[in-house]
Amino acid sequence: MLENRHILLIVSGGIAAVKVPDLIRRLRERGAMVRCILTKAGEQFVTPMSLAALSGEKVFQDLFSLTDENDMGHINLSREADIILVAPATANIMAKMAYGIADDLATTALLAADKTVMIAPSMNVMMWNHAATQSNLKTLQDRGIEVVGPGAGDLACGEIGDGRMAEVAGLVSALSTFFQTRKESGPLSGCSALVTSGPTHEPIDPVRYIANRSSGKQGHAIAAALARLGAKVTLVTGPTQEPNPSGVTVVAVETAQQMLGACIATKQTDVAVCAAAVSDWRVAQASDAKLKKVSGDPPPALRLKENPDILATLSQAKTNRPRLVVGFAAETENVIKNGTAKRAKKGCDWIVANDVSAGFGADTNTVHVITGQGSDSWPTLSKKAVAELLALQIARHIKQTL
Repeated sequence: MLENRHILLIVSGGIAAVKVPDLIRRLRERGAMVRCILTKAGEQFVTPMSLAALSGEKVFQDLFSLTDENDMGHINLSREADIILVAPATANIMAKMAYGIADDLATTALLAADKTVMIAPSMNVMMWNHAATQSNLKTLQDRGIEVVGPGAGDLACGEIGDGRMAEVAGLVSALSTFFQTRKESGPLSGCSALVTSGPTHEPIDPVRYIANRSSGKQGHAIAAALARLGAKVTLVTGPTQEPNPSGVTVVAVETAQQMLGACIATKQTDVAVCAAAVSDWRVAQASDAKLKKVSGDPPPALRLKENPDILATLSQAKTNRPRLVVGFAAETENVIKNGTAKRAKKGCDWIVANDVSAGFGADTNTVHVITGQGSDSWPTLSKKAVAELLALQIARHIKQTL
């Protein structure tokens, strides 16, 4: 359940921080992606270099680093995570969380978080049993903070009692259980979803093909986001370098005709999101042999034929039409106007229109979600954030139409 999960790990200043390198190692072994925020106090126990080497990611420390705030600010750090784990969670950081204090990068990211937060308390037994800590603990639990531990035993200070941070195996198990439970009880649990992604390759001959620059990043992110909300997802994807999302059934295709066939084969589905950049045309008669260039001869003429319209086919299906069909409109001008016209022409429920004049393949996207009630323009976000927000909007719509 941890494969391809994005975990934001906040390391505060307790002696149990020495367990964090092993925790990162165990999470990475299970396919999780770990990004760390290290507090100034945490740096007294583990080094940024060690955490970076084990996680394979930059370690973030300074709230006011202009470079970090430009490339990966405290908002994006929490937005791009599937869960935030504070380990160790000292009495100090628990108190700040309870009172909404945001005086460094860690506490600011926590206050800006829209994802589940899990804490692993670690402190002296008297600090743990103190009325202030117990009051803060109750406040955090009432807000939905997940708490793992602490355990009882020998403490670093030499005393015995509650206050030991949960062991690494226990934290890994708690994270796995969280994702398993969320999948089974998520807002899209019991729903099926079809997502198309990537480009299509239309052969000219065995060597050459017609294609476009779609990376598949947005479609794959949407498939992963829907799966995280509990949907049973089938991802039909053209050729792409993107890794297969965890918990998703992947059907790899090359051509538009193959993609349409795979979509139809899914039969009944609740949601269809057509994010693939399907080639509009294919060569009417692809050559079985490589076309040779002959000096002095004119280049071969390629007669093109229109490809099937996958979005329109799903939107206008007489039987087994998905309850919600979402299309994408990659535009270079008049984005909202052209997206609105495409929605009417295809017969889909929503269109997500985006400006691709800057080129495909970026990690960010600026989209306009067009429905029958009008358009909603979103700010520039990471494609993962766009996917998360779109999945939540889909979940709300499905719930309202039940």
